[in-house]
Amino acid sequence: MKKDENCLYCSRNSLQKELMIEICDLKTSTLFLFKEQSHPGRCVVAYKDHVNELFEISDEERNLFMQDVAHVARTLKKVFSPAKINMGAYSDTLAHLHFHIVPKYKDGLNFGSTFEMNPKKTYLTEQEYQQVIDRIKAQL
Repeated sequence: MKKDENCLYCSRNSLQKELMIEICDLKTSTLFLFKEQSHPGRCVVAYKDHVNELFEISDEERNLFMQDVAHVARTLKKVFSPAKINMGAYSDTLAHLHFHIVPKYKDGLNFGSTFEMNPKKTYLTEQEYQQVIDRIKAQL
């Protein structure tokens, strides 16, 4: 596996732990719960190796990674019943292939527009995070 010790996703550094909680490994990626939960259920799916762009991996790996992304989106739809699932893969300042999977709710934050990367409005207790993680894992 290709890793970069300076990368938040590769090194699993303190900043990564401040922003998200690891849920589990998938076929070609790792699933994280984003700690800021203004969009209940928001997660990140990060590719297992250190690449920046989707086109930098083989067709087979890309297909498996996108299966992971779709599987997580489908799971969040089941668990949280959002009106829409938004996905974003920006990586402008964090060069590691990852998708934000963001459930959106009618009359909720940013509905009808692009989600905020980190609105810093809604945080849960450790017990509440664990309950969300348990709900997600039960449906994966």
